[in-house]
Amino acid sequence: MKIRTEWNRVLTIRNTFPALLFMCLFLFILQNYLDSNVSLFNRMERDYSSKGFNVRYMSNFKEFEEKLSSQNNKNNNIEANITSHANNFTRKLPNAIIIGVKKCGTRALLEYLRLNPNIKAAGPEPHFFDRYYHLGLNWYRQKMPKTHDGQLTIEKTPRYFITKEVPERIYNMSKSIKLILVVRNPVTRAISDFTQAVSKGEYNSNVTFQSKAIRRNGTVNMKWSAVNIGLYVNHLKRWLEYFSMENIHIVDGEKLITNPVQELNAVQDFLEVPREISDNAIYMNASRGFPCILKQNNTPPFKCFRGSKGRHHSYANSNTLTTLHQFYKPYNIKFYQMVDKHFAW
Repeated sequence: MKIRTEWNRVLTIRNTFPALLFMCLFLFILQNYLDSNVSLFNRMERDYSSKGFNVRYMSNFKEFEEKLSSQNNKNNNIEANITSHANNFTRKLPNAIIIGVKKCGTRALLEYLRLNPNIKAAGPEPHFFDRYYHLGLNWYRQKMPKTHDGQLTIEKTPRYFITKEVPERIYNMSKSIKLILVVRNPVTRAISDFTQAVSKGEYNSNVTFQSKAIRRNGTVNMKWSAVNIGLYVNHLKRWLEYFSMENIHIVDGEKLITNPVQELNAVQDFLEVPREISDNAIYMNASRGFPCILKQNNTPPFKCFRGSKGRHHSYANSNTLTTLHQFYKPYNIKFYQMVDKHFAW
């Protein structure tokens, strides 16, 4: 009798063992699943937060996802139409050039324009008309992206604006080319220029913005490039010897940050391409105070400019700023008159 009882216990354990084993396996898989989702959420929170989003506030996150989905659907439809021209892609000389100005937002403008599938942009700045003109137009053409007949080719090299020989060289290539000029307050531009030079190690730690911009006798150092570039009217005069203002579109560099879509709509109209850059394509980075771009089929699905954009500028004392503002004022007024557009500088 005792042996039978023990045998029954063995049978009971044997019958329940598979169920216990299954339960342990299930709990193990469930734990791994939960851990992986927590890890995924943490990665999403870290990645999105670095771009100005707070994933824990789901309304903000959902708004981001809705904007991204809307932009992706729109771009997918446009790209589907473009693929029908796939066999006709060639490299063409540019229809438009962003000629300047340095430290006014030319890189941001070019990246925004890439969102329009009707526009194809060259990668690195070609510097053809100021440095490599001797290599010829065929060399220049090879620096351009492949496009089909319905697409516009554009490049940007800010140094073109201040290089004396460039207007005539571009005119000899194309008399009808569209030129884009991005400008901002010349004082702010000069400080940004100096800040970039410092970050590249072009000045030692003893050099200050004031020491470069203002001479010992208190006058402005017009020969310093950071100051000279901001004399927009002087440089633009050379361009107007070859092109009319109908060929030149002026972009407000400050508004390109605060209201980019408005400025981009005007640029797209000037380039005579459909307005394909939606309000949802660009958002303001909360932590840096500089716009970022929503990018379809990318991981992560946004692109923010490198750390130099939106960075803290070098210090300039109030006396230096006042002196520079007074110095630029008559040049700014002449520039406003020349382009028939007013800026609050």
